[in-house]
Amino acid sequence: MRRFLVLVNPISGGGTAPARVKPVAHLLREAGAAVRVVPTEGPEHATTAAREAADSGDVVIAAGGDGLARDVADGVAGVQGGVMGILPAGRGNDLARKLGIRDEPAGLAELFLTAEPRAIDVLECDGLIIPGNLYAGLDSVANAMINASRWMPAKVLYRIAPIRAIATWQPADYRLTLDGESVARRGHTVVVANSGTYGHGLDIVPSAVVDDGVFDVLIAGDMPRWKIASLMREAGQGTHVRHPEMTVRTAREITIDANRPLPVCADGDYLCDLPVTVRLRPAALNVLRPAVQRAA
Repeated sequence: MRRFLVLVNPISGGGTAPARVKPVAHLLREAGAAVRVVPTEGPEHATTAAREAADSGDVVIAAGGDGLARDVADGVAGVQGGVMGILPAGRGNDLARKLGIRDEPAGLAELFLTAEPRAIDVLECDGLIIPGNLYAGLDSVANAMINASRWMPAKVLYRIAPIRAIATWQPADYRLTLDGESVARRGHTVVVANSGTYGHGLDIVPSAVVDDGVFDVLIAGDMPRWKIASLMREAGQGTHVRHPEMTVRTAREITIDANRPLPVCADGDYLCDLPVTVRLRPAALNVLRPAVQRAA
């Protein structure tokens, strides 16, 4: 029988994360599993606790949003044989959605008890493990606005923040090196996508697959502001990438720089400023997830 450490971010989901954990933990205990529930005290605490628990053989459950999933992944991926699960309890829950993980308690308990661990790729940047996406430009500026307005309902906030960011944004001159090839492009955003989903359900890079051994790079080129807003509406279905201003490449290593300082975000949180180098670590993280059909 598996043992579980459930790391719960007490402020995730507007403070509802602890309540979402209770029925799942109850079902796991009813099945005979040993379950510890520990509130997180910050990213470093979450990563350290995850690493220690994985090293002792526990399955580590991230009960929160994409940020906590990243922090837990950062701890578990460094442990041979370490396994993590995701209990979606945040605002966006985009990684869980990409992996086919739903938030119904009985289904989650069954998944955690019976699913076989399946490896996914991760990104690595400045020593940090990132299971979802890294991005720099207009999207990271909007991300900062989202994190400064946690009191607002998620569905409203994730749509208003990009519009506010567009109002004062100017395109940047990006300098990229993809697997040794230099690329210069004036544009608005560069996304390094492992999962390809963020922004509360947006399919930003629809071609991204979490276990295909490469990451996808989206470059949103220069275009008028009105067109950016129009393409945002298409991002829910992923059709925005069909427009000529959008370029998608695959790689295993990328360096991103620009002609002015720009923030870099990773799975919903500020990471650093440009320049950054991102590398793929294939099949580096074992996750309890449904058998999701890979896109063709």
